[in-house]
Amino acid sequence: MEKIKMTTPLVELDGDEMARIIWHMVKEKLILPYVELKSEYYDLHLKNRDNTNDKVTIDAANAIRKYGVGVKCATITSNSDRKIEYDLKNFLKSPNGTIRDILDGTVFRKPITLETITPLIPRWKKPITIARHSYGDIYASTSMEVDAFTKAELVLTDRDNNEKRTLVYDFKEKGIIIGEYNLDSSIRFFAESCFKHAVEEKTNLMFSAKDTVVKAYDNKFKDIFEELYNEKYKEQFDNLGIKYTYTLIDDAVSRIVKSEGGIIWACKNYDGDVMSDMIATGFGSLALMTSVLVSPDGAHEYEASHGTVKMHYYRHLKGEKTSTNPIAIIFAWTGALRKRGELDGNIELVKFSDSLEKACHDTINSGIMTGDLIEMSSILHKKCVTTEEIIDVISNNIKL
Repeated sequence: MEKIKMTTPLVELDGDEMARIIWHMVKEKLILPYVELKSEYYDLHLKNRDNTNDKVTIDAANAIRKYGVGVKCATITSNSDRKIEYDLKNFLKSPNGTIRDILDGTVFRKPITLETITPLIPRWKKPITIARHSYGDIYASTSMEVDAFTKAELVLTDRDNNEKRTLVYDFKEKGIIIGEYNLDSSIRFFAESCFKHAVEEKTNLMFSAKDTVVKAYDNKFKDIFEELYNEKYKEQFDNLGIKYTYTLIDDAVSRIVKSEGGIIWACKNYDGDVMSDMIATGFGSLALMTSVLVSPDGAHEYEASHGTVKMHYYRHLKGEKTSTNPIAIIFAWTGALRKRGELDGNIELVKFSDSLEKACHDTINSGIMTGDLIEMSSILHKKCVTTEEIIDVISNNIKL
């Protein structure tokens, strides 16, 4: 068949370990045979980020802003063990954190539901989408170790050098301290994107925080959501028969676990990081979760919500076969290609993305799957296959 042509590039961000291996399998076997791919490539392998002093990550984020669509492989965030393993010059920031600081926006993570995969929480019948604020908070924080008999203060200095001081803690022994921040403009866009998404999906929206404890900080989020809802979205929600609610994060967890799903759950940055993994696991697997970052200026960055699958990578290096689930990586590609097609008016590219996703559904629903899904599948006759084998079956199931 003639390959589908692209008029505008998308930005490709390569990654690390087993995710990188699967990334290239997916690209070679499921994308390139059908699409004349135009991409601006950035290698975010940990060693390359270190060699470029992380400039490659910054350049990649700016390229996504330029072209409007990016697709990202999972990457390692360095720690002391990784610094030794990869002989790094420096500790590097989380590449996701760096990209999100540059693009800002909201990360929407939604489970890929399959009729033959039973959620671990049986009451969940409909998808639960996590809307995660992707700016500031703990991911852009500053922390320090504190010596005994040290007074820690929060100091604000305005443009006229006037100071406001608030005592954080008077340390009588050694300890630690952390400082976080956020911006009204970023919180407002987060709220706006959540309300827009709820209207588009015709789905209830819940925002949760802990304003009873973190009074000034979390109340700011709560107030901006409430103001925007009443000013702009209440009438739309009423007309659609959907609801917006605010509740404390601990109450939200209880509600979600007892619910049937079918809701968008808006969370602050750290809460969304944790809860998206909980939702993904509850629905079946971290490899059955889509993830897209939507920036205020309309850029979209798609990625798999899981990590680099370190243990499988070490087995791969030994020559062992692995049964790593490639579905989230495939859906990162289809999400990016579909968005590129929508923006460019490229209907064939949109149709191809739909066909590839359907091939993934058909493959797993036929009983061919990776090891993480075997116990959750309701099919009587099922077969556990390797990563490469399932990609080959998916390729055979693509119907254009």
